[in-house]
Amino acid sequence: MFSALLESMRPRQWPKNAFAFVPLLFDGNPTVERVLNTLLAFALLCLMSSAVYLMNDLSDIESDRQHPTKRNRPIPSGRLNKTVATIASILFASGSILIGYTVSLTFALVLLGYLVVQIAYTFYLKRVVLLDVAIVATGFIMRIAVGATAIEVRNFSPWLYIFGGFLALFLILGKRRHELVLLGDNAGKHRAVLSEYSVPFLDKLIGIVTTSCIVSYSLYTFLSEGLPDNDLMMLTIPCVIYGMFRYLYLIHIRKQGGAPEEILLKDRPTQIDLVIWATIVFLVLYVFNS
Repeated sequence: MFSALLESMRPRQWPKNAFAFVPLLFDGNPTVERVLNTLLAFALLCLMSSAVYLMNDLSDIESDRQHPTKRNRPIPSGRLNKTVATIASILFASGSILIGYTVSLTFALVLLGYLVVQIAYTFYLKRVVLLDVAIVATGFIMRIAVGATAIEVRNFSPWLYIFGGFLALFLILGKRRHELVLLGDNAGKHRAVLSEYSVPFLDKLIGIVTTSCIVSYSLYTFLSEGLPDNDLMMLTIPCVIYGMFRYLYLIHIRKQGGAPEEILLKDRPTQIDLVIWATIVFLVLYVFNS
């Protein structure tokens, strides 16, 4: 049962919660206390997101049983008892908020807000066209906010919230496109809202969001007051452009994109690009900061 519960907690999805580290990285003051608080924020987000995944599986149990791959998940397949999953979800969510309260009230409230948004998505908003993807993107913005409230941010730019939201939307739309291509005419049976989308429509949205991502990140690199005056952060723009183009290549040519986190873990060019980007960011913020 424990292995089934752990599988339902989706540890492979936990890298998404690394968005909580964005404020620490870009605020430019990584003290030991701030690092520990950010690590706690990441851990609590993993706990909270696991509660949401359990909740979502319980809500979608019937439709998941009709899905070619989701039917093998512990709850739809019967390997994990529904009562156990319900209790675990409640304990994970409440425990995350209570532990967050030991850091600060604001921190706990942001975690609570994240939970409320995810509950609204699970039981209603995921069936509303366009709002479904917007709410998922909002969840990523709130992950950044959780990281920001875990520490006392000083130089964190609002442009990064905007870029983070557009980047999340970009990945989510790519995932929706992959689902449509994979499931074809049966897509609406597995995820009701997919019947409201089409591949050409999603391609148009992805094009708009791609542009918005690049523009918002570029504006951050030369408009943010918290950056060094040497404008060296603009050197990271090509890395962002390449990373997005690489993802577009993977979903259009390689027919991937159903699990963006797996691309991050398996696609070597994406990993190299991310390392180069992170290295330049570190050098700009902590070595050539003048």
